[in-house]
Amino acid sequence: MTWPRLTWKDLVGFRYAVNVFIGSAILWFALRRIADTNPLWAISSMIASSDPQITEAARLFKCRIINVVVGCAVGLLFLVVGSSSEWMLPLALAVTVLVSSNMVHIPTMWRQAPITAAIVIAGSLTHQSKAFGLEHGLKKVEEVFLGCLMGLAVSFTMSKLWALPDPPQARLSQERGSAR
Repeated sequence: MTWPRLTWKDLVGFRYAVNVFIGSAILWFALRRIADTNPLWAISSMIASSDPQITEAARLFKCRIINVVVGCAVGLLFLVVGSSSEWMLPLALAVTVLVSSNMVHIPTMWRQAPITAAIVIAGSLTHQSKAFGLEHGLKKVEEVFLGCLMGLAVSFTMSKLWALPDPPQARLSQERGSAR
């Protein structure tokens, strides 16, 4: 019996699975056991901002954090200035998309901005309290930041402990360059 040969993509996929396992286990334990909160937002953010290749993880982290800040700022602005009308959420989401796409110009993770605005605003609409919405929204944004940091930290640590080989295309171009 022969083992199937692993390709570079298989190795990257396996490494990503290890990253996700480590990051989600740490976040689950820390937020459930220590902070007594639901780790779902942090884990989903960790998954979205981690990558087996550290340069890509750093790029995803930067893009996600910038769009989280945009969404949080617009959401908070609408909470403080706006009314508790149910029309506030769709209007805030549309404004957030416009700010993110037309002013910030970071297309990677641009969907994160309106998602974050929705997180910030939703608590006040469901509980009819701006104060509760503000506190609840900021707590969720903190969890998103924590998840992003965890994704980058795990990606960085794993890149040092288990360095991936260059992708086949990069090796081929390096070989061609050295043959000249």
